[in-house]
Amino acid sequence: MKPISAADKSSGQDVLPAVFVQWFADKGWQLRQHQRELLERSLAGQSTLLIAPTGAGKTLAGFLPALTDLTLRAQSGARNQLRRSGIHTLYISPLKALAVDIERNLAKPVAEMALPVTIETRTGDTPAHKRQRQKLAPPDILLTTPEQLALLLAGKDAADFFADLRFVIFDELHALVTSKRGQLLALGLARLRNLAPQMQTIGLSATVAEPDDLRRWLVAQGDTPALAGLVTVQGGAKPEISILQSGERIPWAGHSAGYALGDVYELIRQFRTTLIFVNTRSQAERIFQELWRINELTLPIGLHHGSLDATQRRRVEEAMSRNALRAVVATSTLDLGIDWGDVDLVIHIGAPKGASRLAQRIGRSNHRMDEPSRAVLVPANRFEVLECNAALVANVEGVQDTPPLADGALDVLAQHILGMACAEPFHADVLYAEICSAAPYQHLSHYQFDRVLDFVATGGYALRVYERFAKIRPMPDGRWRVSNGKVAQQYRLNIGTIVEAPELNIRMIRKGRKLAGSAASPMRGGRILGRIEEYFLETLTQGDTFFFAGQTVRFEGIRDNECLVSQASGEDAKVPVYAGGKFPLSTYLASEVRAMLADDKSWQQLPDQVRDWLQLQRDRSLLPAQNELLVETFPRQNRFYMVCYPFEGRLAHQTLGMLLTRRLDRAGARPLGFVATDYSLGLWAARDLNAMMEGGELSLDTLFDQDMLGDDLEAWLDESYLLKRTFRNCALISGMIERRHPGKEKTGRQLTISTDLIYDVLRSHEPDHILLQATRAEAAAGLLDIARLGTMLQRVRDHIVHRNLPHISPLALPVMLEIGKERVAGTDDDLLEDMTREALEN
Repeated sequence: MKPISAADKSSGQDVLPAVFVQWFADKGWQLRQHQRELLERSLAGQSTLLIAPTGAGKTLAGFLPALTDLTLRAQSGARNQLRRSGIHTLYISPLKALAVDIERNLAKPVAEMALPVTIETRTGDTPAHKRQRQKLAPPDILLTTPEQLALLLAGKDAADFFADLRFVIFDELHALVTSKRGQLLALGLARLRNLAPQMQTIGLSATVAEPDDLRRWLVAQGDTPALAGLVTVQGGAKPEISILQSGERIPWAGHSAGYALGDVYELIRQFRTTLIFVNTRSQAERIFQELWRINELTLPIGLHHGSLDATQRRRVEEAMSRNALRAVVATSTLDLGIDWGDVDLVIHIGAPKGASRLAQRIGRSNHRMDEPSRAVLVPANRFEVLECNAALVANVEGVQDTPPLADGALDVLAQHILGMACAEPFHADVLYAEICSAAPYQHLSHYQFDRVLDFVATGGYALRVYERFAKIRPMPDGRWRVSNGKVAQQYRLNIGTIVEAPELNIRMIRKGRKLAGSAASPMRGGRILGRIEEYFLETLTQGDTFFFAGQTVRFEGIRDNECLVSQASGEDAKVPVYAGGKFPLSTYLASEVRAMLADDKSWQQLPDQVRDWLQLQRDRSLLPAQNELLVETFPRQNRFYMVCYPFEGRLAHQTLGMLLTRRLDRAGARPLGFVATDYSLGLWAARDLNAMMEGGELSLDTLFDQDMLGDDLEAWLDESYLLKRTFRNCALISGMIERRHPGKEKTGRQLTISTDLIYDVLRSHEPDHILLQATRAEAAAGLLDIARLGTMLQRVRDHIVHRNLPHISPLALPVMLEIGKERVAGTDDDLLEDMTREALEN
């Protein structure tokens, strides 16, 4: 036998069919080491995680095992003997656009090599007739999304369709696994392992903090942890990242970065194709409009975000693929790996909020491993200058801060159990064992499983008298089956875990009007002021005031999917609307910003105006050590302010503000409101807070004690609408309430009425109901960020530093401007000038 030479190895002759070897040679390519290693592990039957930078040929590496296996089968004639009832390879993407892009890119080498391989996509945009045909005559490789996989698994023909499955490829795995969507996908993967025991998984990821989390996710878990294989690609050109050096003054506060858009336009002119990332859809709209306003050369500039019509998004994507656009303003819809190799520059407007998110977005530039990606960060305010510098350090050091895997949610589990019953009857113990093989559910107790099973079967103790909640029934042989065909139909219409965040009408009513639940109530005659995001209203309790449509209004309640308010003229807005970033500040970047504040040696890399700002803060007040919490108090215009600097992100600060105002109210401080940003929290009261501390009426140690996460938190949750609205989402995901019905869809108002009634019944008669448990877990982990707040309170215990000041401090100026922005209509230049002079000159 001829020994395998180094040349044979580099060309792939020892592992690749001849047609592949020739194709690589014609392209002038060689099989890269990670592509070879992944292929060799596949031949050995091992599931594998591949971590590789952009441009490393990650996608081709992921598909090589499937393409070579299909080719060898065809050459041996074995393929003709296979049952053609199922697919060979499943590719799962977090984005429909990414699946379509992969089909386009994969079709080219398949056509060039004339491989006997069929490839098709299946997404929510795929016509019903094509989806039906795919089940009857499936392609070899199916490119799809998590929701479509759940639909296929819930079909009665699922066992046949997946019986011959050899490979499941998960693209951008890090973006799939950290949400409820990823938890449902993990349960689907557990079912696939039982339907196709020979199946191997391949995970592809460019950015990941804990590889072992993803390695566990890819394979079945048992009594001892199991890990998929790992292939890591080292090297690649380091990205070239800079922070915009604008000649304009950097604002104290705000998120629009309007000061820098002239500089951004100049960069667009200099580069062939620029991708401009922002953090929210409203930012995308505003920046897109402003760029067109100053677009003297009428350069082709596009817009891409999730609220746009799918046709418009596809038009932008198609134009980018033709290099027909000079720039695209986008949100997270373009975060993931759509392969546009001709993007020359990424501009990130606003701080990235996470090191991994920044790395992901920068990776959209260049897509060539041996050439550096180029990116420019544009901080929107002075605190964001610090955050952008922290992100640069993280990138240089290769730090990743993707969130860890969370335990699987119970509402997701309920949806999956119902789906499995739709497919075929199941034995509870067999399904339980299968579910526990999925990494997010490996620690699920049998007791919890039985409770969720009972919920799917009856709705729970308080609801079991209602037939409509009985989704599954026991059979004489002990198996569980779906109650009837209508239940299965409803399941397929409502599958998935993505619940759109709704907006509510704001209706003005007379103060003190008793709220009635009837739709015929006379209170409905008030005028509509506009619409507001429901997530903001979730945190309010009756009597809270906020600023909207140029006036301060008092929150009276929510009825029939409307927010009811009354006039509160002359009062401060207790909870001003905060239109901050969509993403929470990562723990790593928050820690780095605190370290930068405490170390003046790191200031040398900052712009002069930011460095002078920090120096002035140190002269006038204090810059806290990394693990200290600075609390400043000062008077202004007959109000008494307290500003603290936890640097723990907007969600945690919003919760802290709600709890602190309760405590201040109980202490007699007469709190009037607060504003939370990613970096600081500002509160104001009618009484002199510093005098109360000096007189022993108020203690900062007591005010910031961790016990606020006990009774105070429970009391606030009981009074707020947050749990009720979170319950609605859990009810939709679990299948208790269905939005879609054949030929129609329930309105948000109808859903709210239904879930509010059920919530009240369960709170009164079954407070430990499994769905209420799921609701509290989701609120604590997401909307409230309780764990992070608890960690912060523990960190600063005995490390709270107080400064009583006669005026606003330089560091407090940004959050004070946020307060000022909400207390007056529009932009008040006099207010800005007044506050700035007070902070800098006194």
